Amino acid sequence: MRTSLLHLQKNGFKGTFRLMAALAVFILQSFLASSASAQIRFGHLSYSAAFRAMPEYVIMQKNMQDLKAQYDNETKRAEQEFNTKYEAFLDAQRDLAPAIRSKRQAELQELMEKNIAFRAEANRLLDAARTDAEAPLRQKLSQVLAAIGQEKGYAFIINTDGDACPYIDPALGENIIDEVTRRLQSR
Repeated sequence: MRTSLLHLQKNGFKGTFRLMAALAVFILQSFLASSASAQIRFGHLSYSAAFRAMPEYVIMQKNMQDLKAQYDNETKRAEQEFNTKYEAFLDAQRDLAPAIRSKRQAELQELMEKNIAFRAEANRLLDAARTDAEAPLRQKLSQVLAAIGQEKGYAFIINTDGDACPYIDPALGENIIDEVTRRLQSR
């Protein structure tokens, strides 16, 4: 009894699998035949050009420049402080006792390392601030693109930045940069 059950499971499931595979092939062929007769329409644009065309982009850039200027000023002040202390050390090092000279060298080394660490942290913070500032702009642009895509019945919208798409058939794809820019300006 057990062997016949195993035999049925092995052979019976193969037949069911074959039937399901044939059904899947039939459905796929039907889908491909119907979609071949209907042309797929899509939009295309330079995402970076649309992003830079946003009115909020100018404000974000100004805020980022102001923040960068603050970090640059602090970096410059720290460098000047280091240079002043280093010059004073060079002027006095011959007259200093070896223990004091070693202590001041260690202080200068620590100050230099702190300045380097601050510069790296400032760059990290600037990158994070840029990402945070761009997020609502990217979300707004995505919403505009989704609305245009739905209204015009596009299957997708292609970003043409970086020569990702060297040729687009104008009969199938529509450049939507002007429409996107117009909508972004009016929001």
